[in-house]
Order: sequence, then C-alpha cells, then structure tokens
Amino acid sequence: MPTTDRLRDGLAREIGAERILSGPSVERTYESDAYNVDRSQPTVVVLPESTDEVAKVVRWCRREGIPFTARGAGTGLSGGAMPALGGVVISTKKLNRILEIDLPNRRMRAQAGVTNIALSKAVAAHGLHFAPDPSSQTVATLGGNIAENSGGPHTLKYGVTAPHILGLTLIDAEGEILELERGFGPDWIGMVVGSEGTLGVVTEAWVRLTPVPEHVETALACFGTVREASECVSAIISRGVLPAALEMMDRNILMALRAAFGLEFPDATQAMLLVECDGPREACRQEIEAVEQAFRDFGAITQQRARDAAERAKLWTARKKGVGAMGRLAPSVVTHDGVIPRSKLPEMLDAVYEIAARYQIGVANLFHAGDGNLHPCFYFDDRDPRQVEAVVAAGTEVIQKCIELGGSVTGEHGIGVEKLDLMGLMFSPGDLAYQARLKEIFGTNELCNPCKVLPNQRGCQEHRLRWRGVAT
Repeated sequence: MPTTDRLRDGLAREIGAERILSGPSVERTYESDAYNVDRSQPTVVVLPESTDEVAKVVRWCRREGIPFTARGAGTGLSGGAMPALGGVVISTKKLNRILEIDLPNRRMRAQAGVTNIALSKAVAAHGLHFAPDPSSQTVATLGGNIAENSGGPHTLKYGVTAPHILGLTLIDAEGEILELERGFGPDWIGMVVGSEGTLGVVTEAWVRLTPVPEHVETALACFGTVREASECVSAIISRGVLPAALEMMDRNILMALRAAFGLEFPDATQAMLLVECDGPREACRQEIEAVEQAFRDFGAITQQRARDAAERAKLWTARKKGVGAMGRLAPSVVTHDGVIPRSKLPEMLDAVYEIAARYQIGVANLFHAGDGNLHPCFYFDDRDPRQVEAVVAAGTEVIQKCIELGGSVTGEHGIGVEKLDLMGLMFSPGDLAYQARLKEIFGTNELCNPCKVLPNQRGCQEHRLRWRGVAT
C-alpha cells in the first residue's frame, strides 16, 4: 500500500487537499461500521461533493491500484463499510443535497448522503414521505439504504428499499458514470440495490414518494411469556390483518429501556408487541380492534392504544431507542438479522436463548416480528477476546438455525464481512459463481469494496484472521 503522503498528494490533485482526512483519529473512526467485531483501518478518507468528484477519485484509485470503499453514516451492521484492505474511504457526508422534487409524479432526486428522515421531512407538507424507515433513519443515509436494501419497522406493509428506488447514478469500478432507470430489459437497479457497494458507488437516486396514510392506529401489549407474544404474531396475520408494523421486544431490551429512559411496564412482562395499522379510518379501526382481540386471546397482561400523535411517539420509544439503550447492559452489541417463517418464531426464540446461555453471553431481542426478521442482540465486552469469539460462534449458530427452519442469512443488514462464511449455507458453489459473474457486468474488480458479500475472493483470505477479534 502506498504511503499516506502519496495518497494525499495524488487525491489532492483530484478534489483538493482540504477534503482529505488522515491520521490516527481518522483511522480509528473509520476502521469499522456499527459491526465493530471486525476492523481494518483506511489510509485516507475523502469527502467529495459531487458525482464528478466521486468519479475522479474512483478513476485515480483504479489507475493506482488502490482499494476504495464507500461509506455513509457508518450505521451498517455487517461490516459493509469497513475498508477491508485499507486504502481510500469515500465518504458521502458532503453529498447531502436534495436536488429535485417532482410532486406530480411523486418522486424526488437526492444525493446519497441525505439522511433517510430528511427525505420525508422535505415533502411532509405535501402529504408524502419516503416509506423505508430503518430504526437508524435519523442518521442513516440514502446511499446506505440502497447499498443494504434496508428495511425497517414498516417493511411489513411497504417493503424494503428496492421498490422505492426509481433511478440512480452509479460510479462503476472503472470510474464511469452510469445513469440507471427502471424500464424494459434487465433490472439494473435491482442488481445495484442490496449489492453493498461492491458494484460501484451510488451518488444520487430518484426515490418514490408514498402518500402519508389517512389514519394511523398504534397499540402496545405486554405478555407474561415470550412464547405467548410470538404465537400472537402469527395469529394476527392469519386473521387477515396486515399491519404497517408489527414489532416485538423481550424483557432484556425493556429492562435496558427502563434504565435509560424510565420506560414503564408491568414487572411480570417478558415480552412486548407494538402494532401499527394505517389506511382509511374505518378499515384502520377494524384492523386495530382485531389486533387487540388477538392480544386478549393470547393472554396479554396489559394493552393500550395511543390516543394521539404524542402518545404514539411515546409507544414507539420502546422500539426506536432499544438498541441505543443496550449500552446500559454492556460495552458492545452485535445485532444479527436472520429471517425465518413467522410460524417458527417460538422455536427460533427458544434456540436463541439456549445458544446465548451455552456461550455465556447476554442476548436481547427486538425485531420485525411480522415478517420474521430477527434481531438477536448479543451484548458483551469486546475487550475480552474470548467473549468476541463466543459472540461470533453464537451468531453462526443462530444463522444456521434460521436456515434449518427455512429462512435466510439476512433480512436487511446484508452480508458484509460478518456473514461471508455463512453464504455457503444458503447458496451452492454454482450459485455463488453465478453471483460473481454478475459483478463482471458492471466491470467491477478487486478494488471496489473488496472482501464483501462473496466468500473466497482473491487477496482477502489472509486478512480474515487479522480482522477477527482485534478490538482493544
């Protein structure tokens, strides 16, 4: 790898020295995303402000043979933004402008560094919003949403990011600027969304805007056992109700929320369900009443329905602030996102608790129960290498169980480096070879966000042991 001075000097000629960062604090800040079990330091970080500047950086890296990795807010949970082979991190922090709002066609063009919540705020006065809503939406960026095909609590009704992207601008691995739109022929956008930055760097996108629902009802219920709550989830869907959101939280999450934010709930509570229905007023009322009947049928200790927007926001506290509250339990958290059929929730949660107990690590669960997207949160001290290895091993067993029950290795967090070794559980060698060939369509190479998604990439194997357990 060239020296820091050489990289700074070369890139300064492309975008100016004032937007190039380096040094120990930069290396430490950008060595991982929110999945901090695996770490690898960049040599420099660049802050381009336009598509043309990103293209200049990528072309320079290509000429010099320097690996590059795009990064938004760093809220990813699988190591997708970790600069696996060092080199250059291309930050989208300054690509933060909304470029065009097309109200008649309900669409918006924005740069990749615009936060998820800012997209909705920009058109709220017109009764529109950007439907995907990851729990980190106040800081997560559009580019990151596209890279990971992010979901969120309202994925159950409105879907993940992919169907809400109408067009995008991609700087491919050769530094060419590609304008991709939906239409006839191959689904180029479908290939890019969820590719985790391995096909190039997204700098802009046209997003679909969705009308704000006419009416919203939100209800919360506490249960005396995790099994009662998880069985209630399938019952709600089987009764013909499709909520906008159906979230579940277990006691460990609730205890962290009580410590951090004073959340109140009955002492006998072992699990909580949060359900939101939206749509026409009368249909919404009927749906929430059916949900409340399911709460009663499955033995809810208490239940409540929000009477206004303020109470709705208060009920959502338990879900939106859950992961942040876990700092009260341990210094570090790894959040998984295997997927299973809803009907398998009771069996899967039993397995999660058994695995955590066997490895002697803490676990808390808060997740998108309606679509079976688990989020077991293992909490531990990453300064202890033995605990780090236990967390990695436990996570592997959780994903293996998900596959055994007919599920998937990931729902919205992506593969990154975290699940490289687990891709073989779901895909055959032929499947993986086909996915590798698809990358060639975009001219991608070993420099573009290397060592992510697909296992056994050239030049990556020798780094894997160095990533694992390097926390100090």
